[in-house]
Amino acid sequence: MYIELKNINKIYPNGFHAVHNFCLEIEKGEFIVFVGPSGCGKSTTLRMIAGLENISSGEFLINGERANEKSPRDREVAMVFQSYALYPQMTVYDNIAFGLTLQGVDEDVIEERVKKTAKILGLTDYLDRLPRALSGGQRQRVAIGRALIRKVGIFLMDEPLSNLDAKQRVTMRGEIAQIHRETGATTIYVTHDQTEAMTLADRIVVMKDGYVQQTGTPYELYFRPANVFVAGFIGEPPMNFAKGKVENGAIAFGDQKVDLTGARQDAAALEGKEIVFGFRPEAVTLEAREKAARIDCRVELTEMLGDNTNVYITCGEQQAILKVDSHDTPETDEALSFYIPWESMYVFDGKTEEAL
Repeated sequence: MYIELKNINKIYPNGFHAVHNFCLEIEKGEFIVFVGPSGCGKSTTLRMIAGLENISSGEFLINGERANEKSPRDREVAMVFQSYALYPQMTVYDNIAFGLTLQGVDEDVIEERVKKTAKILGLTDYLDRLPRALSGGQRQRVAIGRALIRKVGIFLMDEPLSNLDAKQRVTMRGEIAQIHRETGATTIYVTHDQTEAMTLADRIVVMKDGYVQQTGTPYELYFRPANVFVAGFIGEPPMNFAKGKVENGAIAFGDQKVDLTGARQDAAALEGKEIVFGFRPEAVTLEAREKAARIDCRVELTEMLGDNTNVYITCGEQQAILKVDSHDTPETDEALSFYIPWESMYVFDGKTEEAL
C-alpha cells in the first residue's frame, strides 16, 4: 500500500508537542525504519499511522484516501509490539489464528494459513506449545506470525527485537528481512538501534525531539549526513567531532592543524567561520598516504573486538576513537600517527550544525 503523511503533528492535552510537521511518502512494498533516541517521537508517529493515537493536525493518506478518522481495523494494518502481547493460556496455533478466529474465518482456511505461516517462521514443531515454553525469539516469531497471517497491506513493528539478546536479535533481523521479501508488504519499523535500521531499511527516517532530521537510504545517511546529529547517530563507533574556527584554511584538531584546502574547494569561503570538523573512526588509515591529513596522537585505551580494534586516543585535549585492523593494534600510552583521507572529512556549520 502507498502511504503519505503530510505535516503530521501530535500535541497532547498538556501542551506537549511530540511530533512536528512529519512529512513522508512511502511506496508500496518499501521497508521504512524510524530511528532515533528514546522520546524522539518515532513510536508516537507509528501509533498515529496505526490509529492508536489521534492525529492533532495534518493529513494521513492510504492509497491516496484520507485515513485520519479511520479505525485501526479499517486501515488494514497489523502491528507487532515490543512486549509480544501473546495470550499465555493459548497455544502457538491459537495465538497465530486469533485474528482470523475473531473475523469468523472458516476453520479449514484458518488451519491452512496457520500452517503456512508457521512454516515461513519455523514454528511448525511448536504449534501445540504454550508461550511460556518458548524462547524469546520464538515468542517474537509467534507475534509476527499473528500479524502476518492477516494478509494486510501494512505491517507496523514497534521495537520488536528489544527484549532479545544480541545473538537472537541478529537471527531475527535476518528472519524479518526474509519475511519482508516473501510478503512484499509495506513495512514501517521503529527502533533506537541504528544497526537494525542500517541492515533492514530501504530508507531510514532519523528523528530527534519530534523533528525529522533526515530521510534517506542507509548509504545516504552514512556518507552524506545532513547534520551533526545524524552524523553522530549513524555509525558505530560514532563520528569524531572537533569544534573550532577556520584560520588560514585549517582547523585545529587538538594541538594540531587539519588543512582543509586540499579536501574542500570552498575552503576559502570557510575562512574565519566557526565549524564542526568530523571524521569516522573506520575511515582513518595508519599508513602514510597522499591526499590525507596527518594527526599525531597518544593511545589511551584499546578494545580488541575480533576483526578490528577500537583505539581511544588523545591529541592535546581533544579525544577521539579510531577503528583499525586488529593486527595493527597499538600499545597503550604509545605515540601514534594516523591519516584522515580528504574524501572522509566532514564539515558542519558551527552554529546550525548543518552539513556544509
